[in-house]
Amino acid sequence: MPYWLYLVIGGIFINNFVLSRFLGICPFLGVSKKTETALGMGLAVIFVMGMTSIITFGLNLLLKELNIEYLQTIVFILVIAALIQLIEIVIKRFAPSLYTSLGVYLPLITTNCAVLGVAIMNVTELATQNIFTSFVNGISSGIGFTLALLIMAGIREKLEYSEIPERFKGFPITLITASIMAMAFTAFAGLSF
Repeated sequence: MPYWLYLVIGGIFINNFVLSRFLGICPFLGVSKKTETALGMGLAVIFVMGMTSIITFGLNLLLKELNIEYLQTIVFILVIAALIQLIEIVIKRFAPSLYTSLGVYLPLITTNCAVLGVAIMNVTELATQNIFTSFVNGISSGIGFTLALLIMAGIREKLEYSEIPERFKGFPITLITASIMAMAFTAFAGLSF
């Protein structure tokens, strides 16, 4: 099986940034109230993770060449912030309702540790360091983030019409749901190829 297929399956299921690595919890819990909003945020994160993977891979080579690798985190955050500004302008122009529903969570992608995590993981952990594997890992990690977001949004929409004890309504049942989802996703860690 090709290595990039391992990256895809790993990024979506086994090493899911939200449910296995516990990165990106803020937008996961904040934007997962409706599936439309979750899908919009997920698509934005997929784009940002994919583009960040490409740009940061090239910048990391430049940082290594100049022997200033200690600036890696700062440079990566600046790249992510610039991409978010671009996405924010595009969404505000072409999908104002999505822009309004995402609210403060769209600019928060800049500080989403899952996006920074995939950029750092691409330059430190991948076995074959090339731009293609970095891009595949970024896109598949974004798809995994979106999958977790959509599942949580679907469950939360169903919970709105369910009988829940008063003390568990709202955020407590959301945390319980997220923990059960995380336990379910640990089953994928047993996949072997």
